[in-house]
Amino acid sequence: MTDKTSLAAGTFAGARARIQDNASRGLWSSRWVFFLAATGSAVGLGNIWKFPYVTGQNGGGAFVLVYLACILLIGIPLLMAEVMIGRRGRANPDGAVARLAREAGASSRWRVVGWLGGLTGFLILSFYLVVAGWALAYVPATFSGGFTGVSGEASGELFGALLADPLRLVVCATLVLAATMLIVGFGVRGGLERSLRFLMPGLFVLMLVLVVYAAIEGEFAQALQFLFVPDFSELTAQSVLVALGHAFFTLSLGCGAMMVYGSYLPEGTSIAKTSILVALADTAVALLAGLAIFPLVFGNALEPGAGPGLIFVTLPIAFGQMPLGQFVGGFFFVMLVIAALTSAISLSEPSIAWLTERFRISRTKAVLGSGLVLWLLSLGSVFSFNHWADYQLFGKTFFDTLDYLTTNWLMPLGGLGTVLFTGWVLQRHVVSEAIGIRNAGLFQAWWKLLRYGTPVAIVLVFLNLLGLI
Repeated sequence: MTDKTSLAAGTFAGARARIQDNASRGLWSSRWVFFLAATGSAVGLGNIWKFPYVTGQNGGGAFVLVYLACILLIGIPLLMAEVMIGRRGRANPDGAVARLAREAGASSRWRVVGWLGGLTGFLILSFYLVVAGWALAYVPATFSGGFTGVSGEASGELFGALLADPLRLVVCATLVLAATMLIVGFGVRGGLERSLRFLMPGLFVLMLVLVVYAAIEGEFAQALQFLFVPDFSELTAQSVLVALGHAFFTLSLGCGAMMVYGSYLPEGTSIAKTSILVALADTAVALLAGLAIFPLVFGNALEPGAGPGLIFVTLPIAFGQMPLGQFVGGFFFVMLVIAALTSAISLSEPSIAWLTERFRISRTKAVLGSGLVLWLLSLGSVFSFNHWADYQLFGKTFFDTLDYLTTNWLMPLGGLGTVLFTGWVLQRHVVSEAIGIRNAGLFQAWWKLLRYGTPVAIVLVFLNLLGLI
């Protein structure tokens, strides 16, 4: 059999398999639902917890401008590639990449790209649950007036007391995990779709309410200037790399989530248009979070560059001093829990899809097995703040090690594998057909950016981590 005949046979077999999968796997009911799901995956603690403090640490407006450029030039092309692989492969990330590799006549070893994404998402979720548990613990504490009149030192002590209480941390993380597994256990339409139809609109409504409140009670003009008037003297080379890394992190790239969500996307939906809308919505939430938080920070003479403690230590001081602060603060942490939950749902789905498709077990068994392993892993992160705080690897606790390994190495590595696979292994006409960009000039620009610009940017991230730039 000639190479061309083999390739044609592989393509035909792949097409037939996709038709069978479309009939057997669940699909989103519409492009709108996929938009909600993908936006829910992207919108999470990275937008509401991390974006404000990294913006504060890196000078404000100039950093935001670079971040937006990174979303446009790096994030969107990679997002489109991941969704395309998922929809064309119609399987979990591992299976989808393997199927497309066979169609292209390439080595089956490329499936490691999908496998790595699923593993990365699983590891991220194991410590993500713990941070989401912090937000959950703050909901009753804030609503009950626990931060009323609190000082900076006292706020730090309250957060420290939470971290030092393993039972409380375990209970809160377990509740988040239980909610996540309950939702994904009902499947694509019964669980994921139904929950996201409620959670995402609710998140946006809460966000807008908090922005309006911040505009009335806080220093809104100062916040606008800080976020949108660039001062390039505050920008450093390190800030540019931080913006690049955060653009990568905030869109849930390199962790299997967008691939598996893409596998449920109906045919005929424009991947390009939908991906752009998801990136815009994700960016809008990050900016709205800044507009909700920084007016309150400036209005209470607090430090915008307070770092990771901005949400859990600095902001509660503002909630404790402002009118109706306990209710505003309570709703803020409710919003943070919802954002964390929508991301947790997407991070859990790749491993569950892999278990059901690889071992042909029921979704219920996959959820229970996956949930048990996640819970055990989460204990390591919980205890790293108390009982195991003195046990460190290369100067990092279990929690910090997982955070550093996944967000700084595994996610970019998975992203690099995705762009190399899409841009250099798959045939151009296959990608063009699957991605849905009808304008030849636009596709050419996207194709060159994916093949050259995006890999170079990711390599720069690695060189920075290695201290070479």
